[in-house]
Amino acid sequence: MSWRMPAETEPQEQLWMAWPSGGYTLGETDAEAHEARAAWAAVAHAALRFEPVTVVVRREDRAIAAAYLDARIGVVEAPLDDAWMRDIGPSFVTDDDGRLGAVDWVFNGWGQQSWASWEHDSAIGRSVAQAARAEIVTSSLVNEGGGFQTDGQGTVLLTESVQLDPFRNPGLTKADVEAEFQRTIGARHAVWLPRGLTRDAKEFGTRGHVDLVAAMPAPGALLVHVQTNPEHPDHEVSQELLEVLHASRTADGKPWQITEVPAPEQLHDGEDWVDWSYINHVAVNGGVIACSFGDPQDEKALRLLADAYRGRQVSAVDARVIFARGGGIHCITQQQPRVGIR
Repeated sequence: MSWRMPAETEPQEQLWMAWPSGGYTLGETDAEAHEARAAWAAVAHAALRFEPVTVVVRREDRAIAAAYLDARIGVVEAPLDDAWMRDIGPSFVTDDDGRLGAVDWVFNGWGQQSWASWEHDSAIGRSVAQAARAEIVTSSLVNEGGGFQTDGQGTVLLTESVQLDPFRNPGLTKADVEAEFQRTIGARHAVWLPRGLTRDAKEFGTRGHVDLVAAMPAPGALLVHVQTNPEHPDHEVSQELLEVLHASRTADGKPWQITEVPAPEQLHDGEDWVDWSYINHVAVNGGVIACSFGDPQDEKALRLLADAYRGRQVSAVDARVIFARGGGIHCITQQQPRVGIR
């Protein structure tokens, strides 16, 4: 059997999310908890305009989730540690016979981070796969959905600091990782980035998720996060990543059409350099749910996304509350492809 992970822009059956349940995602006060719940709900409602949405909710949180979520949003009960569905959930794949599969990666708290817990989240991939009635594709690779991007045509973007992280996959080589991606999602060509954004590499980050720095809006096309202000350490990072991507090719040996998407003008949030990124959006049927930041660059970035995703309506959701908790809109969502359509 040959599995393929469709591009995010291919037809979708539904979008999956997880409900904020506790820990740093909810915060320490009732006001912070409301802020988080309202932000996750805003993304769910934005996506619901385009396709069905299902949210995984802890049994004890079902009533409070119902107070925030439209009744049309599906609910699946399961224990949760956190709410980053892109990372804890499965990566859905299909085959030529029209079957739906779900890659169940090993999740270990973004490389055994000291602040993370993953007793329940490590089982969410299997729980969501079963709820979606997908065939489970078991993988021994420690990996998260935000740690790679695929065009559905054989190319996958990876990061050396994630898949080769000694706290994730000690002893594995690039060849080992690439073979597993070929087996599980049908990727026959890998483009390796050396690292991710500065803040994402620090204590409360993922050590370099791809979905903050590059997205694939169409075959052969890349949207790339670029920090234009030399005061921000990501200025150097983004220039390095651009060099790597310009030198790389697709699985078909063609150069990328690269569109640079400038970072927000705001550099710092009072705690650290921000890793705010317009790249961390999610494509849905006929639309794109995009991050906004109340920043002067919002309008330009949303226009670039609209140009890249021709024919799709770009809907912006203020993502500052989500980023304050460690990620963006792409990080809290996971698309389930429609089977039998390519």
